[in-house]
Amino acid sequence: MAIDPTADIHPSAIVEEGAQIGAGVRIGPFCHIGPKVVLKPRVTLMSHVVVQGVTEIGEDTLVHPFAVLGGIPQDLKFKGEETSLIVGKRNRIREHVTMNTGTGGGGGVTRVGDDGLFMAGCHIAHDCQLGDHVIVVNNAALAGHCIIEDEVIIGGLSGVHQFVRIGRGAIIGAVTMVTNDVIPHGLVQAPRGVLDGLNLVGLKRRGVARSDITALRAAFQMLAQGEGAFQDRARRLGQETESDYVREIVDFVMADSDRSFLTPGKH
Repeated sequence: MAIDPTADIHPSAIVEEGAQIGAGVRIGPFCHIGPKVVLKPRVTLMSHVVVQGVTEIGEDTLVHPFAVLGGIPQDLKFKGEETSLIVGKRNRIREHVTMNTGTGGGGGVTRVGDDGLFMAGCHIAHDCQLGDHVIVVNNAALAGHCIIEDEVIIGGLSGVHQFVRIGRGAIIGAVTMVTNDVIPHGLVQAPRGVLDGLNLVGLKRRGVARSDITALRAAFQMLAQGEGAFQDRARRLGQETESDYVREIVDFVMADSDRSFLTPGKH
């Protein structure tokens, strides 16, 4: 066991032999830390937090009571292989959040980026790959193998199907089922997940130039109303655009995927 002398561990907490506890870590009452856990400097576990498996929690992350991090996958194909969960820096993980380790068949690692907010009761399943500044609202759930790029917001009580990709800056409305890929900066809402426009509020908040927003609007109209299949429209956009934001959408659409796409107006 490697416990930094500056760590503050409540007497009721259990820290198993082998765990690595960094400088300035605070572990509150009735927490349970497994033998293969790494808590980086200044991690705070408030109380009743369980951290299991081969799990690493990044610097300055705050975990609220009753979260369970590093539990085994909820996947019948999982046969007990050693896999991991890696959580980045400065995340805020609220009450009853669950994050599972990966599976051997899915790459073996569930990865969460930096500066995320995971609200009460949300679930991050095995082999998910999350970027930075992701927000998952109360009781939303990501199924296995999802890829969630930077600055995505997933609304409360929403569900994301396994293997779905959600592009950078997209927003998913509350109580929405997402069964197909979502383009960067897309706006998805309605119970069965309709691509209903662009996340204009998010673009403006991030200070995106008006010229880029105009280009994105035009690109969305072409994707919605242009001739040919969705990927054909995207390919033509790539040949015509000078906007890096539009190029991001084109590259996303043309990349490999295990799902199809939510397309404008598709119900």
